[in-house]
Amino acid sequence: MEIKNMVDEWIEKYHRKYQFELDEGRMVSKNDVRSAIEHTNLKPTATPENIRKLCEEAKEHNFYGVCVNPVYVKLAKDELKGSNQKVVTVCGFPLGATPSQVKACEARRAVQDGADEVDMVINIGLLKAREYEKVYEDIKSVVEAAGVPVKVIIEACYLTDEEKVAACVISKLAGAAYVKTSTGFGSGGATVEDVHLMRWVIGRRMGVKAAGGIRDFETAALMIRAGANKIGTSSGVKIMESAK
Repeated sequence: MEIKNMVDEWIEKYHRKYQFELDEGRMVSKNDVRSAIEHTNLKPTATPENIRKLCEEAKEHNFYGVCVNPVYVKLAKDELKGSNQKVVTVCGFPLGATPSQVKACEARRAVQDGADEVDMVINIGLLKAREYEKVYEDIKSVVEAAGVPVKVIIEACYLTDEEKVAACVISKLAGAAYVKTSTGFGSGGATVEDVHLMRWVIGRRMGVKAAGGIRDFETAALMIRAGANKIGTSSGVKIMESAK
């Protein structure tokens, strides 16, 4: 079935069936949050010393891993050697408007440098123009080049609900391992509503990463209750300190 037809079917299904409803009975523990956190520093001003500190904090608090810019993948890998923490990096970041071949090259190089996972930014303009085949090929090129789990950042703050559905459907078809809410550099970050919708579309075989504006334990726990598997945040230490 053509990608456009599948997207249209899901959008029609969204209008007929989707309802936002959190599982009020689900409890989220400190360990649930701790093990979901990708301790993040993607700032343009990040120094090597900042990255070393990030890695030390990730080990100290037993976070899932760290998320750093590509230039620091090797450093992070060295700093985390012998630990269980993953090294996550980004490509086509933060705008998503890089040519597919360049995104693929960036992802391939990052994995060669030691990245365990790659978070790529979707081509937002092509998605909004409903150039679904091109969006699919863009994602697919990175998935194939990386050979490790790829998270597709849909930058939900710029999308309608129908476009969020489309982004999730296309990401799933292209072989992505996760969809991710935000870069943290857009006009808005993760919302519980977006996480819930994304989970509803992709089902249980893929993951959802909530990122952007998550700064306390209560918010992180809500994201997990809504369906997030991973939490991207630069406030990992603060989040664990705020846990009740």
